Amino acid sequence: MNPAWPVTLADGDVVLRPIKARDHKAWREVNGRNRDWLRPWEATVPPPVPGAPPLQRPTYRQMVRHLRAEANAGRMLPFVIEYQGRLVGQLTVAGITWGSMCSGHVGYWVDRDVAGRGVMPTAVALAVDHCFRAVGLHRIEVCIRPENGPSRRVVEKLGFREEGLRPRYLHIDGAWRDHLVFALTAEEVPEGLVRRWHRSRREHQTK
Repeated sequence: MNPAWPVTLADGDVVLRPIKARDHKAWREVNGRNRDWLRPWEATVPPPVPGAPPLQRPTYRQMVRHLRAEANAGRMLPFVIEYQGRLVGQLTVAGITWGSMCSGHVGYWVDRDVAGRGVMPTAVALAVDHCFRAVGLHRIEVCIRPENGPSRRVVEKLGFREEGLRPRYLHIDGAWRDHLVFALTAEEVPEGLVRRWHRSRREHQTK
């Protein structure tokens, strides 16, 4: 049994917990209401090679089954984000690699109605602390399209290092898109990212 999963993480009004099949209605409502806002940044399926059958986007239940199987295999941590008791988004630690790398990457989206309240930086900080302290990872990275200002502000607020550009890195919104890479290693946040995020917010408020 993996003691690092399943797990629920919380800081104030922000909670990360495992995604569940019964979240379907709330997830569909939030995701559907934010379609226009999220579409430019969402992963899409590239066209198949000639002669291959077309690939279909999975249903919600298929997505949850896949995420749970990957979590059970130790390759992923699939969370939903709750704010003040309401489902407002999703955060997934994926691509978990062990051996000499001990790394993973974080992807996320959030309801536009709660953007700017510190929900997403708090959620990312919770996930990173769990990965470093309980899971045993050494490095976490976030890959973001250069045009995605709100997502870039999340990692900038948390002090992620910008490492450079990966040309045509992921298939997003119907085409292969460039992404900027941001990263942190465990040695860079010995006090924990949540604690550093709280300190940064206090310092910003006093200026």
